[in-house]
Order: sequence, then structure tokens, then C-alpha cells
Amino acid sequence: MIRKLMMAVPAVLLAAGLTLADKKDDGFVTISNGKDFSGWKASENKDSWSMKDGAFVAAGPRSHLFYQADKPFTNFELKVDVMTLPGSNGGIYFHTKYQENGWPKYGYEAQVNITHGDPKKSGSLYGVVNIADPKLKDNEFYETHIIVKDRHVTIKLNGRTVVDYTEPEGKEAFSKDFERRLGEGTFALQCHDPKSIVHFKNIRVKRLD
Repeated sequence: MIRKLMMAVPAVLLAAGLTLADKKDDGFVTISNGKDFSGWKASENKDSWSMKDGAFVAAGPRSHLFYQADKPFTNFELKVDVMTLPGSNGGIYFHTKYQENGWPKYGYEAQVNITHGDPKKSGSLYGVVNIADPKLKDNEFYETHIIVKDRHVTIKLNGRTVVDYTEPEGKEAFSKDFERRLGEGTFALQCHDPKSIVHFKNIRVKRLD
């Protein structure tokens, strides 16, 4: 009987319009309520963001949606369910800071891109460890799981590790415009350009320190 009940759980979730990712993850805290932008702040071109079916939708001129954390994140696990429409580009930043204009200077970007022309595809630690084939499809939600512990960064797509990177001690900034170094900070979702449409939902995080 217990085995039958356990096997029935996925069917019950699907009937309710949910997935296994919607279940409460042990130790994770959901930071998007699926209803509005509470706790988040958009930068330039704020109208590029909307809500649909519980997801933040990026569609319009460049903008970044920053999580307004009560304190910075250093070591953490972040999970985000992402869906791209064909030809779309986006990103998930971590260890970043709010800025009103431009591409975020601080932190790293986990790339979101399955069929956009940029050769750096979903799961890439942008410009550091680049993935050419994420083995994903547009128009389907997939889970991006980012783990940062000290100088170690892991990125998983639907549970499959695609990045396993250790930042060298004393790493210099990528350029005067982009740090691309670990430190501390918050998260940001990217609206890349008017031709890209990306959905982000079920955003949950667990502090590791």
C-alpha cells in the first residue's frame, strides 16, 4: 500500500499542474512567490518584466531583476526552473550587486541559452567554463542548480553536472568593466534583448554558511 501511494505522488502533482520541483526542498527557501515582484527590483527598462503562470517573464529591452536579500550570499545552493523560447538568451547572476544600468559588473553569470546565436549555451559559467551543448529543448522548463562553496562552483542542469570549477587563488578581475570573481552578493535574472523571451520560476535558495 505504501509503495502504491509513493508511486501515485507524481501523478497527483501533475494533475494539480505541478512538478516534482514544486515540492518543498529540504533546507531551501522560496524567494519568488509566483504572484508579483515582492523582494525583487528591476533595473533599466523595468517594463521588460511581467508575470505569467507563476513565472517572471523577461521580454523586452535589456534589464536585470535583482533579488533584494536581507544579507549577502556567500556559500549557497540556488535552484531556478527556466524555460526559453526559440532563439532566446538570458542569464542567472550570483555574487552580484544592484546597478541601474548596463550588464552587471559584479559576480558570475550562469548562461541561459539553448538556440540563441551565442555559442555559450545554458549551464555555462559565462566566459569561464563554456558549454556548447546543454542537451535541452526550448519551450520546456529545466532546472538550473548553482552551488557555491568557498572557491568552488558547480552548475547542474536537471541534476546533471555541467560545470565543476575552482576559482584560482588571487584571480584578477576579468576586465575593468567586469569582475567575474567570487565574493558575496545577491542574485539577478537577465532580460537580454527584445527578441529573447525567458521564463524563470520556482526560485529557491539554501545558505551554506
